Amino acid sequence: MIRLAAMLLVAVAVPAVAQPASESPSPAAPQHSALEMALAAPTRTPANVARDEHRHPAETLAFFGVQPGDAVVELWPGGGWYTEILAPYLAGGSLHVVPPAGSYDQRIRAKLAGDSVYGKVQVATFNAGQPTSIAAASADVVLTFRNVHSWLDEEKPIASEVFAEAFRVLKPGGTLGVVEHRLPEDRDDGLQMSSGYVKVSTVRRLAEAAGFKFVGSSEVNSNPKDSKDHPEGVWTLPPVLRLGDKDREKYVAIGESDRMTLKFVKPAN
Repeated sequence: MIRLAAMLLVAVAVPAVAQPASESPSPAAPQHSALEMALAAPTRTPANVARDEHRHPAETLAFFGVQPGDAVVELWPGGGWYTEILAPYLAGGSLHVVPPAGSYDQRIRAKLAGDSVYGKVQVATFNAGQPTSIAAASADVVLTFRNVHSWLDEEKPIASEVFAEAFRVLKPGGTLGVVEHRLPEDRDDGLQMSSGYVKVSTVRRLAEAAGFKFVGSSEVNSNPKDSKDHPEGVWTLPPVLRLGDKDREKYVAIGESDRMTLKFVKPAN
C-alpha cells in the first residue's frame, strides 16, 4: 500500500507531457479593407501615391468616418488627389465633386473622363450666390482639403457661402471634414489672406456660423517642422516649391505643411 501511494504521488507531481495537437488548416489571409484597396488602386497617379506619407489619407478618412456606402461631396478637388482614392472607395456609395470654376473645373472633368473608375462620379458647379445642383440633405459627408484659404480671398471672399452650401447638402447628422494649412493663433490675421495658412479659430467660426457643431480634431496631418513663416507662404514647401532650387533641400526636408484636421457635424435637429 505504501508503495502504491508513493507511485500515485509521483504521478501527480510530474506534469503530463503535452500531446502533439492535430494539424489544422492555416487561417486564410485577411481580406484587404475597401480603403486599403482604394489606396492601392492601379488608377492612382504614382506621384500622388508618393505623397501619402505627408497626407495620411487612410487615417484622415477614418477620422472623418467615411464609409464605402456613403454619399460624399468633395469641395474644390483641384487636381483630384483625394478623388483618386474616393472614387474607388465609394463604389457602394456616391461621389459628387465641386471644383473651382475655370481651369480646375476643366482639369477635373478631363481626369474623370479618362478612366472608368470615375464613371459614377458626378460634377457640380458652384456659383457664388447660387446653390449647387446637389440636392439638399442628400450627402452623408462633405470633405475639403487645403481650400479654406482660397475662399478667404480679399477681393471675392466666398467662405461663408461655401460653408453654407456644405450645410445645405448634408443630411442631419452628416459630417463636414476639413483639412487646412494651420496658422498659429498668435500670428497676424492678415497672413490668412496671403500665406495660404489659416487659423483653426477662423475655420471654426466659419463652420459654426453656418450651423455646424464642432466634434473634434486630429493631429494626423500635423508637421512640427513647419515654422509657417516662409518667403512664399505655404507654396514655399513641397509639392509646389515655388523658390525652385533655392534652399530646395531645406524645404524638402521640412516636408508638406502643418495642417489642422477638423471634424464638424450638422445637428440632427
